[in-house]
Amino acid sequence: MSTEWTLESWKKFVADQQPNWTDEDLVQKVNTEISSYPPLVFAGEVRTLKQHLADATQGNGFLIQGGDCAETFNDFKADSIRDKLKILLQMSVVLTYGASCNVIKVGRIAGQFAKPRSSDTETRGEKTFPSYRGDAVNELEFSDISRQPNPKRLLRTYNQSAATLNLLRAFTLGGFADLNKVHLWNQEFIATSPQGKKYQKIATSIDDALKFMNAVGISSDKYASLRMAELYTSHEALLLGYEQALTRKDSISGDWYDCSAHFLWIGNRTRQIDGAHVEFLSGVKNPIGIKAGPSLTPDELVALAQKLNPENEFGRLTIISRMGAEKINDYLPQLVKRATSEKLNLLWICDPMHGNTYKTENGFKTRHFNTILDEIQQFFAIHQKLGTIPGGVHFELTGDNVTECLGGAQEISDNDLKERYETACDPRLNNEQSLELAFLITELLRNENA
Repeated sequence: MSTEWTLESWKKFVADQQPNWTDEDLVQKVNTEISSYPPLVFAGEVRTLKQHLADATQGNGFLIQGGDCAETFNDFKADSIRDKLKILLQMSVVLTYGASCNVIKVGRIAGQFAKPRSSDTETRGEKTFPSYRGDAVNELEFSDISRQPNPKRLLRTYNQSAATLNLLRAFTLGGFADLNKVHLWNQEFIATSPQGKKYQKIATSIDDALKFMNAVGISSDKYASLRMAELYTSHEALLLGYEQALTRKDSISGDWYDCSAHFLWIGNRTRQIDGAHVEFLSGVKNPIGIKAGPSLTPDELVALAQKLNPENEFGRLTIISRMGAEKINDYLPQLVKRATSEKLNLLWICDPMHGNTYKTENGFKTRHFNTILDEIQQFFAIHQKLGTIPGGVHFELTGDNVTECLGGAQEISDNDLKERYETACDPRLNNEQSLELAFLITELLRNENA
């Protein structure tokens, strides 16, 4: 273990899940160029998010973190970005109104362009090529040329992230996220669904409350809290050269911040205590998440907390449980009990997606809505039994009307998957399924606070 953190100290450690770049000089040249670019996010924004997460850790907030499994260069349209924002705003309104809690909105957006893989290669028939590692590295198309890692794609990753952030800020600060626009967030294709109708009732109630408040002089023009403008970005900090290139020293505090996103997480495959990812993120002041699958032991959890959050600060460290519905009761309580006995200040959130993925007979990777809900319900029940706080949820979702996850009120079946299966990697909840889940989580939060 290194005794002093520097921007490059991670290079002394083993860095798993890195692309097999063929031209290291070009990689260095690209990352040096990116290091001269403006930061994507700012230290002050990161500190504000950390305070919100600190509040949630103590039961005064709830985190919704959601977006694409993997962003792509092709799906780069204003409407697509707007629709992802819409569903996060809708879910936030449902939870805020129904459960009376402050909702922290964090998107898997503006940077989620790299993916870990279980194998360096993929074989189809007699052909074997490098695995698709996200658009930051190579292309989804299965061909020798397309699958070769190309460091120049990191430049496009930065540029698309910057443009996406610019549009998100325009939407959130330009009035689109004002509660007076609550009806506009309901997309046409779900407006007549049971979830859409329930949402419309909430929107109408909010309208009535806003009219009353406006009549007594309380309006969104005067009170920023009526503008749901705070949206933060997040992604898995996988490509360490890129993350290093976007890390800056804050002129006010003198601390280092990874300015590629507000919130960064370490994946289930890269959370080794003696690994490069843990070393790198131990030195930046961003809020950090750790994906926690069944293989994470209580001893490892304590070691990671001591390395990543030595001062045991509230809001610094989030544990993203991704156990799977069949395993969560066997593994999560061990972690929570140990963390409690060690008095670790952790925000616990549930990722009910990654542990519940399987392939259908017709070859589609999918998840079932009922299994997703089951893991969330068990997550809440475990924390209620142990007297700890369920602090949020982490979803892969889209604002589009895709057919990638089975079940839900739409009753998507195996045969429906082929209709609109558009993900570049893992299956996502569509807008209606996401909204349905928000209503169900609201009931769990109500029971928690009863």
